[in-house]
Amino acid sequence: MRHGEKWRASWIWGGAEESPRNEWRCFRRSFVAPKGCDAAVLSIAADSRYALYVNGEWGGRGPARSWPEKQSYDTYEVGHLIRAGERNTIAVLVMHFGVSTFYYVRGRGGLLAQMELLSEGRMLQTIVTDGEWRTVRHPGHDPRSPRMSCQQAFAERIDARLGSTEWVSPHYDDAEWERALTIGIAGTAPWTELEPRDIPLLAEESRYPSRIESLRRVEPIAWSTAIDVRSQMDPDSANHCNPVGYVGYLATTIRVKSAAVLTLGFPNATSHLPGVALNGAHIEASAYTGKPPERYVELTLRPGDNFLWLDVTHEADHGRNLQLGMDSAEPFELVSPFGEQIGTSASPFVSVGPFDRVEVIDHRPGRELSKNHEGYLRLRNCPSPSELTEFERWIRQVPKTLVSRDNVFVACIWSRRETRLQVPYELRHAIDSSPAPGVVPLFDEADTEMIVDFGLELSGYLAFDLEASAGTIVDFYGFEYMRDDYRQDTYDLDNTLRYICTEGRQAYISPIRRGMRYVMVTVRGASRPLKLYGLQVRQSHYPVAEIGAFRCSDALLNDIWDISRHTTRLCMEDTFVDCPAYEQVFWVGDSRNEALINYYTFGDTALVKRCLRLVPGSRSQTPLYANQVPSGWSSVIPNWTFFWAQACKEFVDHAGDAEFAVEMWPHIRYTLDHYWLKRDERGLLSIDGWNLLDWAPIDQPNRGVVTHQNAFLCRTLQDVAALARIARDPDGAELYEARAERLREAVVRWLWSDDRQAFADCLREDGSLSDTFSVQTQVVAYLCGIAQKEREAAVRRHIVHPPESFVRIGSPFMAFFYYEALARMGDYGELLADMRRNYGQMVELGATACWEMYPNFAVNRANPEMPTRSHCHAWSAAPGYFLGAYVLGIRPSSSGWEEIVVEPQPVDLLWARGSVPHPAGGRIDVSWRIVAECEMQVRVWTPAGVRANVRLPEGFRGTIERAEF
Repeated sequence: MRHGEKWRASWIWGGAEESPRNEWRCFRRSFVAPKGCDAAVLSIAADSRYALYVNGEWGGRGPARSWPEKQSYDTYEVGHLIRAGERNTIAVLVMHFGVSTFYYVRGRGGLLAQMELLSEGRMLQTIVTDGEWRTVRHPGHDPRSPRMSCQQAFAERIDARLGSTEWVSPHYDDAEWERALTIGIAGTAPWTELEPRDIPLLAEESRYPSRIESLRRVEPIAWSTAIDVRSQMDPDSANHCNPVGYVGYLATTIRVKSAAVLTLGFPNATSHLPGVALNGAHIEASAYTGKPPERYVELTLRPGDNFLWLDVTHEADHGRNLQLGMDSAEPFELVSPFGEQIGTSASPFVSVGPFDRVEVIDHRPGRELSKNHEGYLRLRNCPSPSELTEFERWIRQVPKTLVSRDNVFVACIWSRRETRLQVPYELRHAIDSSPAPGVVPLFDEADTEMIVDFGLELSGYLAFDLEASAGTIVDFYGFEYMRDDYRQDTYDLDNTLRYICTEGRQAYISPIRRGMRYVMVTVRGASRPLKLYGLQVRQSHYPVAEIGAFRCSDALLNDIWDISRHTTRLCMEDTFVDCPAYEQVFWVGDSRNEALINYYTFGDTALVKRCLRLVPGSRSQTPLYANQVPSGWSSVIPNWTFFWAQACKEFVDHAGDAEFAVEMWPHIRYTLDHYWLKRDERGLLSIDGWNLLDWAPIDQPNRGVVTHQNAFLCRTLQDVAALARIARDPDGAELYEARAERLREAVVRWLWSDDRQAFADCLREDGSLSDTFSVQTQVVAYLCGIAQKEREAAVRRHIVHPPESFVRIGSPFMAFFYYEALARMGDYGELLADMRRNYGQMVELGATACWEMYPNFAVNRANPEMPTRSHCHAWSAAPGYFLGAYVLGIRPSSSGWEEIVVEPQPVDLLWARGSVPHPAGGRIDVSWRIVAECEMQVRVWTPAGVRANVRLPEGFRGTIERAEF
């Protein structure tokens, strides 16, 4: 929308439901563009996501994530797509989630669009969303596809036989479509404010595979599904992402004509394995086989109906589907335990309960889930259907909408038999640039599976071009890691797409973002060999230039810097995200470190500012601010809020943006004042929340006094006192300085152990010090200036030479703070040694991005073979910052980098060179080389007007050359 123009469009939707679950809806508006039209500006917003086409040409996708009450909209210049004097069509696919996710708060289905047609800047015509638009539910999309994960929306199931892509063309006949329903004018709730996109549209580029990793003949299992038990037990949970505890059962009947052996599988029992009974007999845990989290058990079925009883009681279900598979050599079917399903909307499953239900919010008081209900206890004896009559009021059919038609993830990781084959040379055409296709082999009574390697981690949209017979099923399953005979399957992430082919040549671009390196492609039910002309990922990321650079005499450090930069880019979307595969979530605390890494690799400030501004929107959930935003999960990690406040100060210092300090100061003060109210009688922060810092066995209980949180709050109070002065609030600055000192004194008094000469991890509920001492706690106490004089010396010793009993650093995220401490001490040798040791493991194991956890650290893993959960996680990309800041030695010494210091630290390197972006534009280049023992040659190039204080490292002499760009 042009500056100064007002919204004339209305929000529109279609169908009978305001917020249907997982609905894709097509919208069209055709019009004749006036002659003389030479420009067009189109502004658009949607709930939840849109894909835009103009005259059949790709327009863009969005909108940027936002709180519903401050709905983001995008604006496109589309004049080059408009045909003056001719018929034109705007076509929009709107994907409405109908459930809250970790990156979306449920609103209702809606589309808002306004296009202004211009001639030499003069308005000729305005096209707006209104009742003249046509709409239809996308006929080929399956709304029963399962959730991808508790963090995300839905996986994708497309039947190309039912829905043509021609609907985006201006020549398509939409006369049979319904007229759109007008919801209300711009400003209608829940989208009460509309805010223009404050960052550029994301970049997209095509990335092609590097090789076909494997080819297999696979025999599929008979049946699989995913059941959204959480939504069945608590229908209102669609409005939020808080964990739900519930007590209850699921049941179904397995019908066979003759006696049979059936394998029941729970291929993703990472957090919960239901209790199982068949025909009144419990299945013992010892009967299961399979390597966790995959659990399988053989059941003997009698002829006729077999009653399957599942105890699905869950302490805290975050929204993970119950994934089920069944396989038997004999035909079977599932039917309702109470006769045929009631109506076409009912599945063969019923729920019994819930007999109790609680919503779990970590920062609010709550009661524990009760499993003592008489009905629940009586039904643990595994009744028959006839015995359930007195529990009729507890029994509900599970609707088909909560039971997927299939489970592609299960079908991809569980097969009856598989045979590995050599990859035919001609199959390379499936991934090369040749116009000839790769012909996928066809097997009798079996499917064909091939795994394609893209060569590096990617984040974007799958696209393919193929020729097939109608009804051929092509399953795509993206994952991140395989090595030798080990494939790391994405448990808790259904990263799949099922595409059912129409007849002939066809192409498809998925509108669902995915992260992956490998794609398993499985062809099922083909009547003739499928021809694959091409497979690609439309890599999507925030548009940045590779301004930062680093090279040195150690090739390993160069590789480590490269994967750090690549990780950061992949985790820059419309916000920073933790990982492009599992979550795609803006975690507030992660982004503090990610912002610093970005400053040194890409130099962007707009995305950082956007992220910082989103956080106070969680005030409606909690005055303590949520740890991921915008999100339906109201969860608090106090450190994450503290890191956000620190990041605001760091942004102001980095960009020299005093007005941003003025803007953010009231929001910072608001939440820190609420945290100050959470102190106990000792003056220490004592809080209920997710009191996290590191994936390590440090003592950080979710209730009470945790040392690292108190220390970080102390530092935050110090930092924001300086921010208050920039924001012209000297009284606030004095208040927070005084609070910081009071808190520091309380931490030293109550959390220091004279016996261990160290800070304990926490206080127990009885007021005694924890027995657990960790490097993490000492690092935080040192960085935050808690310990002074003799205590500081002891803390430094524990950081560099920790006692054997101290818990060690457990994640690359915590390593960022560890490296900050080492740099402040001047121990650059240990900083590089740790980097080589831990990140070097990743490189050795083939990493192309930084992993969430260290390969040798087994906490929070599904099995010992699993080297990490996420293989691309920007909280881990610390080398992208520290190699530039300390090996090159480039750091600011004034706000806005008007003055800088260049102080290289060679350690054991012979040379290094590289660049760091300057926030005002341009870059700083540094090159240094050891020319003789203790003699260094340094060259520094800076933007004009930037003052550089160049210092040789202690004990070195040499020459310094300076120049300006």
